[in-house]
Amino acid sequence: MENMRKYLSDIDEDKLKVVMRVKNAYSEGRMSLEDAKKELKEKVKTLRPYEIAIAEQDHREFEDEICRKEDIQQMMELFEDIMDDSQPDLPVDHPIMCYYRENNAFRKVLKEIEDLVQYPVIKNQWYEIYDKLACYRTHLQRKQMQLYSMLEKKGFDRPTTTMWLLDDFIRDEISDVRRLLDEDKDEEFISKQQMIIDDILDLMSKEESILYPTSLAMISPEEFEEMKSGDREIGFALIDVQNSENKSSKPVQQASDAASGGDSLSFAQDLAKLLSRHGYQSDDNKILDVATGKLTLEQINLIYKHMPVDLAYVDENELVKFYTDTNHRVFPRSKNVIGRDVKNCHPKTSVHIVEEIIEKFRSGKESFTEFWINKPDLFIYICYVAVRDENGKFKGVLEMMQDCTHIRSLTDSRTLLTWEAANADADYGADGNSGKNKEENNKEKGEENMSGNGKDIKLELGTKLSDLLLAYPWLKDELPKINSKFELLNSPLARVMIPKATIEMMADRGDMKVEDLINAIQAKIDEKK
Repeated sequence: MENMRKYLSDIDEDKLKVVMRVKNAYSEGRMSLEDAKKELKEKVKTLRPYEIAIAEQDHREFEDEICRKEDIQQMMELFEDIMDDSQPDLPVDHPIMCYYRENNAFRKVLKEIEDLVQYPVIKNQWYEIYDKLACYRTHLQRKQMQLYSMLEKKGFDRPTTTMWLLDDFIRDEISDVRRLLDEDKDEEFISKQQMIIDDILDLMSKEESILYPTSLAMISPEEFEEMKSGDREIGFALIDVQNSENKSSKPVQQASDAASGGDSLSFAQDLAKLLSRHGYQSDDNKILDVATGKLTLEQINLIYKHMPVDLAYVDENELVKFYTDTNHRVFPRSKNVIGRDVKNCHPKTSVHIVEEIIEKFRSGKESFTEFWINKPDLFIYICYVAVRDENGKFKGVLEMMQDCTHIRSLTDSRTLLTWEAANADADYGADGNSGKNKEENNKEKGEENMSGNGKDIKLELGTKLSDLLLAYPWLKDELPKINSKFELLNSPLARVMIPKATIEMMADRGDMKVEDLINAIQAKIDEKK
């Protein structure tokens, strides 16, 4: 494990010991705030945020839930006279600035809660707020997959892995409180709002006072630039992010295909380097002997890109070495997980399961285990297979994951070839849109109206999204261009949303007037005619 001091300079060990001694004495009630602040001002004088991070990393043993229990506002009051916690001046698309911008956007949502909580419950108003809060999951996922992994590689692992517990705690807390609204438990629902506000603000304070400044001190500008592609792949919450290098570029939500293509190229380059170390040429057209055939590097990359299931491989050293970069991935990943200890890719609450799987596989006691997530209108299947060489030596773990919702819905038998628009949800194409493939098939059949039969679809409040996509399969790609919130149509949740959604529901979720949405959809249809 790297030592984070390697990436920081001018560390005063004596000062850090004073900081931790005073901080612990104050938090345990053995020193008053006035005395603690006085001693810090006399003996410490100035304190940089990352110095607190180093003190926490080296001079304190973490308990699993200490990050959640600690009163961050109380700690910031302790250090307010000696530490600068102002927001940095960074480009709007800088990864750290995106976190700050998201926090600012969510503070506005929390303000909406404070304003609305004093009135009788009107469900639609609260659903609108909790739809926004649900986006907080994206903020947390990007932080866990991107920022934590980068910091852990540099030796800053204790605070990040502990903060992961708090991330997941708040994520689940938001879901649990929303469920009270679904169950018509209005009084209990309202009573939980202050808790939601306090906990999210507390997490933001932890991020902004320690995590982000420490990241800026430890991560180089070049590494932040590399981080941007993974950030775009996972997505952003309540903000639009444009590439500062290209002023005319589309918002990130509309540029996911380009980002995906960039990651595909990155994967090909990484694989080429790996092959070259074993004596193979890196030419994409070089024929390679694989286990049961001969393939070029380009073909290998394309096969993984179109794989109908998600695969990930962890080697015998418990390092993440590979995952398939498909458009239909069940859960988000980023290239920053490559080379990372697999235990650091999971919250502490589930690390023991990971360790047990690896231990049983390594010992030879077990070679397979499976899990599944069964929710209304969603079924995710996950299995783990021990990878062994021809001599039976343990070489790692292969994970396979698949959204089996559609498969479980199949009945009877099908033995004849049938092209159905329903299969447009299975985004196995390189462009993530099998609907386009269907449109191309229509052209081959010589159909005259490539945009569907618009006469059969009347755009009104109750028009179903499934009917729209049946008539106009290409519309699935166009809807996010009308409203970025429709990007969910390109996620596994599409199978849940599409059968239920109407134009009225879409307008409500997209904060649009129904007539504006209808006009925008009609304009897209007219463009195709």
